[in-house]
Amino acid sequence: MSGGGRASSGQILVLSWLVVVPSLSQVRHSLPVLWIMPLTDNPGRGNLTASLLPAVQLALDDLSRQQTPLRNYEINFHVIDSECNIAKGLKAYFDAICFGPKYLMIFGGVCPSVTSVIAESLQGWNLVQLSFAATTPVLDDEKKYPNFFRMVTSDNTVNQAVVKILQNYKWRRVGTLTQDVQRISEIRRDLTKQLSKADVMVAVTESLSTDPCVNVKKLKDMDVTIIIGLFDENSASKVFCCAYSLNMFGGRYQWILPGGYQGSWWEEANSSNCASNNLLTAMEGYITVDFTHLSNRQIKGISGRTPEEYDETYNRELLQRGLVASKFHGFAYDGVWVMVKALTRVIESVRHRERYDIHRNFTVSSKEIGQMVLDSMKEICFEGVTGQVMFRNGERMGTIKLSQFQEGREVKIGQYNAEELELNHLIKFQGMQPPKDRTHSQRWDVSVPLYIILLSTTGLAMLMALFFLFFHIKHHNHWVMKSSPSMNYLIILGTMLACTSVFLYGLDGSLVTDKVFVMLCPIRTYILSVGYTTTFGALFAKTWRVWTIVKNKEIIEKIIKDDQLWIIVGGMLLMDLCLLTCWQMVDPLRRTVEEFSQETAPGGEVNTRHFLEHCESTNLTKWLAIVYGYKGLLMFLGCFLALRTRHAHIHLLDDSKYTRLSMYHVTVMSIIGASGCFLTQYHPNVQLFIMALVVISCCTCTLCLVFLPKLVKIRDNPNQVDPTSWLQCDLHKEDSETSSSSSSLNQGRSLESLRTENQQLWRRITEIGDQLEDVAMQVLEEELSPPSPQGHEVRLRAQVCSEDVPRMNRELFDDINSPEHLQRRRSVQLPILHHAYMPAIGGRTASCSSLLRSPDVPSAQQRHMPPSHRVMVTGL
Repeated sequence: MSGGGRASSGQILVLSWLVVVPSLSQVRHSLPVLWIMPLTDNPGRGNLTASLLPAVQLALDDLSRQQTPLRNYEINFHVIDSECNIAKGLKAYFDAICFGPKYLMIFGGVCPSVTSVIAESLQGWNLVQLSFAATTPVLDDEKKYPNFFRMVTSDNTVNQAVVKILQNYKWRRVGTLTQDVQRISEIRRDLTKQLSKADVMVAVTESLSTDPCVNVKKLKDMDVTIIIGLFDENSASKVFCCAYSLNMFGGRYQWILPGGYQGSWWEEANSSNCASNNLLTAMEGYITVDFTHLSNRQIKGISGRTPEEYDETYNRELLQRGLVASKFHGFAYDGVWVMVKALTRVIESVRHRERYDIHRNFTVSSKEIGQMVLDSMKEICFEGVTGQVMFRNGERMGTIKLSQFQEGREVKIGQYNAEELELNHLIKFQGMQPPKDRTHSQRWDVSVPLYIILLSTTGLAMLMALFFLFFHIKHHNHWVMKSSPSMNYLIILGTMLACTSVFLYGLDGSLVTDKVFVMLCPIRTYILSVGYTTTFGALFAKTWRVWTIVKNKEIIEKIIKDDQLWIIVGGMLLMDLCLLTCWQMVDPLRRTVEEFSQETAPGGEVNTRHFLEHCESTNLTKWLAIVYGYKGLLMFLGCFLALRTRHAHIHLLDDSKYTRLSMYHVTVMSIIGASGCFLTQYHPNVQLFIMALVVISCCTCTLCLVFLPKLVKIRDNPNQVDPTSWLQCDLHKEDSETSSSSSSLNQGRSLESLRTENQQLWRRITEIGDQLEDVAMQVLEEELSPPSPQGHEVRLRAQVCSEDVPRMNRELFDDINSPEHLQRRRSVQLPILHHAYMPAIGGRTASCSSLLRSPDVPSAQQRHMPPSHRVMVTGL
């Protein structure tokens, strides 16, 4: 091997190295090949060219010992320094093309920036490039780089293996930590695309800064447990040092390093402040994904060496020269053989054409030579020290090796080949099972059995409401149902709305989607509030009417119709709707997810973070205070009215007592429910149970208290007419068809007119009574004649009775319903009239309304029977 240099037109130094292949005969022809490599040290890789030269020389030596068609040719490698700089690399490349020999192929190419630009121009120069160290995914595009081939497996394939590992362990959430260099940035972009296709979420992407601990902490804050690291050895030591200080190692975390490192890199590249033991502790268990450097099949390939034999020879050469091994050396070795195979095919093809061509002196153009080389490269297939060598669309179909760092060394745990992942039993995780890709989020949701039980109970309550609704409609003409029927309908409607809210409050994120949950937030608030207000408002209105009747002694002069009760309930509902609408417009309810502290499982590898989703607004406390204050004031006022009317009893408003009890119960249960739901807001099962219990209790008790007594009365007295209203029917026949209690109490007559009519009727009754008594006395006188000793006494008694008549006329307003008067009249009238004239006399039952009693007539308890009446009754 010899070296030399020449000055280009741009005054850029071009190094040329001549590698002569010893042949059995005299060298006749030169085969120039351009070798593009960085000759300076590359951070993280050292002087790559110096590490690869022994492998190339070893390949040429092995080639010289075999009989090949190239024995009459020599291969001249002209090496140019790309310096991993686009400008300098292109200048050196064009100088070599313009001022150098006619190159048949280009060998090498490492830096993605320079290699990609040169590879794109190959077709124009009719050249084919074979790279053994360019792994960038950018060069995968065959249409853009049709004349580019590479011996090493692309990072695209490495990324595919990474995705396969993630899918194998069902890791769907990862974070990436990358070094900010071009090659790694290209790998990261390709990896991101493949992760997206595989439906793996990249939670956070961090680029290493001056202080890697800041980036590592960001990963921890984002709850990333599966971390893909793309950085060199020097950065790796700093990253794992930060991971140790932040406790990001062990069974909860898994580090995956595509590309891998060489040997004991942590000893050579430890630029961190961590001790070696701490660094090894943080590194324990990381997985590397990298192409296979040498084949595991210990069989002799095209060179006549097994991979193990080649590796021993190569390491011996490195030791003699004091160089560090490169992981690309096997690919450089096999690359020389690929180049020789391709050129051999080209030479054989040219010789064949020369032999059978009719023109002895023919020439082959550069384009034809380039096409021959290209076709030959596509047909390459042999067994090398790196495995089977063949190309598909310019890419090497290689094997990806999976290794895991265990107890201070990397252990092979599997491989990836042809889209198939193979893992062995040597893989170990520091926990009892593979780590989870995220902290296990567990929703505090509603228990399904509890929800079903509550739904069943609520359904029964709604069926009860429907039963009472049909019952009310069927018996709406019965006098028992005349007490505010419209309010009764509102009570049934309100209870059914309140029961419906139980269905809605039990629906959480485990049963509905997030979008539906957001829609349910205001809907269930509206339904519960309107249902409560409708039921309580109807009870409040009925209680208010009773209080008004009790308070006003002249209630008959004041007409209270159901329309006024509707105004009260409607006002409450309007206030509710206005308040809820303002709330939703100003500060709408939204779905909020509240997360709680993590809980570590006993094994230490799984963390559980509970979260609770609920409806919340920015100023929720203030809005609830307004709603509770408004409804609390109504409940207080309703209980006050119920307390003031506790002794009132109005026959036609027979359900007032049960209305008061319902109001007490609703108030107490509402306070219990509001307090219980507030205290159990972080326990959804308990909160739903309390809420459902309060709603169901309020609804069922209200329905039973309001409608069960009516049902019992209708069962006992199916007659639709009130049996105690016969006198009112006699006095006011034109009003007998009244449909409500308020119209029954107020038949359109004032108090004074009723009093006047009452006095007139009493006078009429008294006159009829006087006439009947005169007739009775005359009949008695005739029947008792002829005179006898007893006759005088009878006449004397009759005379006494007749003398009492003026006195009875004077006592116009005496109570003729007293037992004494009734007994006297029966004694006088029954023998004559045979009980047929008693209704005309004015006899009444004790149940007659006290409104018909004259205010001037004293009660029976305050009067005494005159002696003459006692004598008359005794005689008769």
